[in-house]
Amino acid sequence: MAKIHMVLQGKGGVGKSFIASIIAQHCYAKKKDTLCIDTDPVNATFLGFKKLNVKKLDLMEGDEIDPRKFDNLVELISKSKSDVVIDNGASTFVALSHYLISNHIPALLKEMGHELIVHTVITGGQALSDTLNGFDLMIKQFSSDITFVVWINPFWGKIESNGKSFESMKVYLDNKSRVSAIIKIPDYKAETFGRDLSEMLQAKLTFDDAIDKPELTIMMRQRLKIVKSQLFEQLEGAQAVLA
Repeated sequence: MAKIHMVLQGKGGVGKSFIASIIAQHCYAKKKDTLCIDTDPVNATFLGFKKLNVKKLDLMEGDEIDPRKFDNLVELISKSKSDVVIDNGASTFVALSHYLISNHIPALLKEMGHELIVHTVITGGQALSDTLNGFDLMIKQFSSDITFVVWINPFWGKIESNGKSFESMKVYLDNKSRVSAIIKIPDYKAETFGRDLSEMLQAKLTFDDAIDKPELTIMMRQRLKIVKSQLFEQLEGAQAVLA
């Protein structure tokens, strides 16, 4: 059974492409051939990671999204003999979600022998409310057999509401049975770990690409090794879901 990892969140700029790249890198580290797809017609950030061999899926007809072109996504998945990682942009979130639900795509994928895993992001600051609402909406819209993985990203601020962490919030407690794993991106110090990670992402480098660059300082490479290890260890801990 192939795992279809789909990163979905209606809010833009919350780290979806970063998360897609981490999932793909972890798959490659496990020696898995992986099909990576970017469906974002506006900011195809995932496509920029050349080492991940990402395919671009064109969803536009002129200036409009053509929902029928999502059929091509299903065709790509159906022919894949390996796991699939799909990064979807905020601009196509509503259209893709409607397509998946109205066409019973999760059930179709299951018939093909695949399993759909929806990865979503919760981030802090002004985007906290939007990402929490997006998570709650998806849980309500998708059938109960869909696996959800929640990524906690503190880049824009603390994930906290009325003194409660995500795991203590009503939106999580009400939907806890639907969440198979929570991956926490550490709150990295901006001047060191955060800067190194940001520069790596701006250059669209994988961890291995960056760590192997001799022009980076020893400590930059060391910090990136630590970040990679922290994220991969959490993914290893979620192997019952992701393996």
